[in-house]
Amino acid sequence: MARDSKRKSAKPKGKSFYRDFVETIVTAVLLALILRAFVVQTFRIPSGSMEDTLLIGDFLVVNKFIYGIKVPFTETRIRGVREPERGDVIVFEYPNPNPRVKKENYVKRCVGVEGDIVEMKNNVVYINGEPVTEDYIKLKPPTPRWSTFGPVKVPEGQLLMLGDNRNYSADSRDWGFLDKSLMQGKAIVIYWSWDGILKRPRLERFFQLIR
Repeated sequence: MARDSKRKSAKPKGKSFYRDFVETIVTAVLLALILRAFVVQTFRIPSGSMEDTLLIGDFLVVNKFIYGIKVPFTETRIRGVREPERGDVIVFEYPNPNPRVKKENYVKRCVGVEGDIVEMKNNVVYINGEPVTEDYIKLKPPTPRWSTFGPVKVPEGQLLMLGDNRNYSADSRDWGFLDKSLMQGKAIVIYWSWDGILKRPRLERFFQLIR
């Protein structure tokens, strides 16, 4: 009788395997969603406004936690590690006030933080009256109307964002300051890059840190 009782209470191996498999998959998906919501996210470069720092076809890892994150479905924002700084390459939601327009993510470089007075003269940026050395920018002809800009003072809670491909970038010179609430995170590394013209991966750009 004892032997029969053990046999009945034994757990079927097939059911145990499938349950464990489903639990593993569900756990992995939940962890991935949590990581995407609170820690990291990926982003693909669709345009040349950040050349040559970022090229069309680059895929980025974005640190969402560094500046603080918005809790999904709430207005609560968790405090980040630090505030955005000049020189940070930031992914953000395009500041379009029209609710009918589909939300898009942009990527630009932070040039001015709150309180800075920013001016541009013949494509040279001045912060608080001092010229800034920008060895990352690209100046392709022709020179647009935006080569001279400001001076403007960056308001509290706002940032001034510019593209590295300075003559071919729609940025704060066009659509104004960026509210920090629209930040998605700091771009930290290129994990994959695809050359759409040559139809091949750019192996030399894999795992390249973004500066």
